[in-house]
Amino acid sequence: MGRLFLIELDGRVYKCKFCRSHLALADDLVSRSFSCRRGKAYLFNTAVNVIVGTQEERMMLSGLHTVADIFCCSCGQIVGWKYEAAHDKSQKYKEGKFVLERGRIVDGVDAEFYLDTRSGTSDAEDA
Repeated sequence: MGRLFLIELDGRVYKCKFCRSHLALADDLVSRSFSCRRGKAYLFNTAVNVIVGTQEERMMLSGLHTVADIFCCSCGQIVGWKYEAAHDKSQKYKEGKFVLERGRIVDGVDAEFYLDTRSGTSDAEDA
């Protein structure tokens, strides 16, 4: 394995909870109202220092989407997913955007987000 080069962002940064690698800028935040299997999540225009996994079709609460899990390129932990395609016209705005799970990120002032372990609605799989 070769040397790992990480991108360091300037400004208020969201980081990987596990290794503190920079993942996204607060300025790229689109929405705080997303949910996932493990709790709340944020939608971003862009993300850095991530590896995009294999694309798959997932039925979300908002409809069928083609998504790929994203992993921190430094520690390998799953940190969210990327919307590759939306099959419903009203969901097209999500295409190419990244969702970071709140329980797996910390913000630039090192205030940790806490994982909500209660079951509830989710924008992840309905099953």
